[in-house]
Amino acid sequence: MIRLRIQVAHWPRALILTDTPRPDCRDCEGEGGFEHPYGDHTGEYAGSDWEPCKCWNENRRWVLLPLPHRPRWLRRRTAAPDPWGPGGYSNEPPF
Repeated sequence: MIRLRIQVAHWPRALILTDTPRPDCRDCEGEGGFEHPYGDHTGEYAGSDWEPCKCWNENRRWVLLPLPHRPRWLRRRTAAPDPWGPGGYSNEPPF
């Protein structure tokens, strides 16, 4: 049985319908796969390999709706910080 969810993709900017791992899978316990960390020749951590579980297909996805981009006149023109953001209004330390 397919368990579907909606995701927002950033490239291409769209809503995508994707399959999810089976939550009651005994092999992966609902995580969708297995992580295998490995080390380099000195024994230090060098990365991880990912092996997907048989309970789902991570390539099964459909584009539902392309999302529009902001018009140029609504985009920020300067790199000025947000005046209401953290550290943007005053330099006083918080209480």
